[in-house]
Amino acid sequence: MAKAMEWAFAKTPIVPLHLLGNQYYMKRDDLLPFSLGGNKVRIAAAFLADMNAKGANCLIMYGNSRSNLCRVLANACYREGVPTMMVCSDDPDGTHAETANSRLVGLFGTEIIYCAKNAIAPAVDEAFHRARSRGLVPYYIYGNRLGEGNEGVAARAYAQAYSEICRQEEELGVFFDYIFHASGTGATQSGLVAGHLRAGDGRKIVGISVSRDKERGSRILADGVRAWFQDAHLPLPEGFEREICLEDAYLAGGYGQYDAGICQTIREAFLMEGIPLDPTYTGKAFAGMRAYIEEHGIEGKNILFLHTGGTPLFYDFLANGGI
Repeated sequence: MAKAMEWAFAKTPIVPLHLLGNQYYMKRDDLLPFSLGGNKVRIAAAFLADMNAKGANCLIMYGNSRSNLCRVLANACYREGVPTMMVCSDDPDGTHAETANSRLVGLFGTEIIYCAKNAIAPAVDEAFHRARSRGLVPYYIYGNRLGEGNEGVAARAYAQAYSEICRQEEELGVFFDYIFHASGTGATQSGLVAGHLRAGDGRKIVGISVSRDKERGSRILADGVRAWFQDAHLPLPEGFEREICLEDAYLAGGYGQYDAGICQTIREAFLMEGIPLDPTYTGKAFAGMRAYIEEHGIEGKNILFLHTGGTPLFYDFLANGGI
């Protein structure tokens, strides 16, 4: 399995952008060379390595039909012959939108267990029951039935990627004053903050929430950072919570929802940069970053936007007349 996951450690480029007021750059993790790329390629590799270390042979994942992580995990497990189950929560209106990601998850033969947003734990119980009744040893990516216990594993990928960003800064001769990115489950931001705390540098990492409110999301991020330092057997810096910056002012109605401003942001990014963004994650975060910078009067700084992927969702947006 280790050799099979080499795709998760490919170096992705940092490119300049054509925006005014600051020096803008983008790290293209959407170009990671597996299953249409994205941050979930790195995170999936961390989960799979942990699953193998724990002797499990069936992977249980959770997400919405738009989930990039479920797409990548389903693909990786299919290649390795590992059976997968996906606990899939409803949209706010009680339906299940069909997306390119959901179709790809189906292509890989993943068994789907649908549930309401407030009934995830019983659905996870059902997945464990099905796996064990078949003689399999299940591994749930988020730990226990309540989604607790695996925070440090998920953060490993972007604590490691943070070191990659630091090396690229040296190559480019630039220091990024800010790193912006879409923050959903919190794994990416927890890892970035952990890497930042370990490095002791002076930048600010800003997660633009695409789903959670600031209070709940910040608690989850703190748990992830705390777990990473515990797993790494390193002392946790005092007052580390001050380094967690999650902005929930740009949700545009919630997860999977978007507005005209986000649509315009996606159009402009593709027209000017040739870079695909999507309305669920990166387009929302990029629009949120620009609003945050304007509202805080940030000028003359080096800004890095981490493109966390979601290419299939860009094509959904395109097919639905978004551009």
